Amino acid sequence: MSPPLIRPRRLLASALLALAGIAPAFAASNEVTMYKDPNCGCCSKWAEHMRAHGFSVKEIATPQMGEVKRAAGVPQALGSCHTAKVGGYVIEGHVPAADVRRMLTEKPAIAGLSAPGMPQGSPGMEGPYPADRYDVVSFDAEGKTAVFASH
Repeated sequence: MSPPLIRPRRLLASALLALAGIAPAFAASNEVTMYKDPNCGCCSKWAEHMRAHGFSVKEIATPQMGEVKRAAGVPQALGSCHTAKVGGYVIEGHVPAADVRRMLTEKPAIAGLSAPGMPQGSPGMEGPYPADRYDVVSFDAEGKTAVFASH
């Protein structure tokens, strides 16, 4: 019995998308590289949140987080516990996946997003306490900031 015809069609469609550059761009925008302190548990919980929302996350434990943040251009005032890179942008801390997805869709002229500090109730910081109200802040290479989303 021969396989159904849908498989060759699906293979052809995938090949055409790849040749057009669509499939690799989609895949690249979903690949997150996250740098975290080896002793931090909430960072892995944020990675789980991102995976649950369709991202592929590579976790890299390093004791050199200060250097990672400096190299990524994260303003000191916007620091948090982990630093990630996705689609050419920097994500600092517990930024919700929906905000990351919105940024990747809209492609603003910014360096990245931050959820400064470690807001209670943000992705990876859920717990028995009431959630904090917090802002996700965009930042550019010159250090200019703006509120991107409020939660």
